[in-house]
Amino acid sequence: MTENRKSAIAAAIIIIGFGIVAFLMPRIMLAVGDYSTAAAGVIAVCFVAAFFLVFWLRARVQKKRD
Repeated sequence: MTENRKSAIAAAIIIIGFGIVAFLMPRIMLAVGDYSTAAAGVIAVCFVAAFFLVFWLRARVQKKRD
C-alpha cells in the first residue's frame, strides 16, 4: 500500500512539473525562436522526449526493485 502511494505521489509530481513547463513552453519557444528557429524546434523535441524518458527510467528503477 505504501509503495502504491509513493509511486502515485512521484508520478503526480512529475506530471505537475511537466505541466508547468508545458504551460510556459510557448514563451520559451518564442524567446528561443528569436535566436534560432532550429534551436526552438530542438527544445520542443527534447521536452517531449524528456517526458517519456523520465517515465521509462522510473519504470526501470521500479523493475529492478521488484
